[in-house]
Amino acid sequence: MIQLHYAPSTASMAPHILLEELGLPFEKVLVDTAQGAHRTPAYRQLNPNGLVPTLVDGELVLYESAAICLHLCDSHPAAGLAPALGTPARAHFYKWLIWLTNTLQATLIVYFYPERWVAAGDEAAALALKSHAEARVGPLLDQLDAELARQAQSHGQPWLLGANFSAVDIYALMLCRWTRNFASQPARERAHLGPYLQRVLARPAVQRALASEQLTAPFV
Repeated sequence: MIQLHYAPSTASMAPHILLEELGLPFEKVLVDTAQGAHRTPAYRQLNPNGLVPTLVDGELVLYESAAICLHLCDSHPAAGLAPALGTPARAHFYKWLIWLTNTLQATLIVYFYPERWVAAGDEAAALALKSHAEARVGPLLDQLDAELARQAQSHGQPWLLGANFSAVDIYALMLCRWTRNFASQPARERAHLGPYLQRVLARPAVQRALASEQLTAPFV
């Protein structure tokens, strides 16, 4: 059986929701980051980075949330959570997934962990970096909002790739959720992102994952 090593409301959320969407039997293995479980030798044997998530699928041990999502989509193509290989839609799927993880998620990591990029103990520098990262996230959310507006206005389509719900919508929900406590313009306050996030939240698989992680409102 597949094992997902996870912590609530972290980068493991996208693989968790994807597993629910696929309807696969899987075991959730809690990694108690508050107690440092992600830094133990046993966990680092699975994931040397000491981060969540980690997926164990038979003999395959895989980390990096986007990589796990790609593996699950490719292992279960009939579910339609990624466009067919070799198509223009698949190319856009890659574009948005990589943009989400390499651009938006990377900037959010700076916001949440600014101390990683400044001298130890330099709280002023960390606060300045955090503020700069939050300001940088704004235009990135605007870019998502603009793409959703384009899909709606040009094609009348509800999802990031158009007519079909996909893993990039799951990934976008996860990252937009991380902005819910922003002081200025969290993702939900944008004209197209707000309704879009509610559409993703309404999916039964998303609701099951949120309940399983014991998360409470506001969800985004």
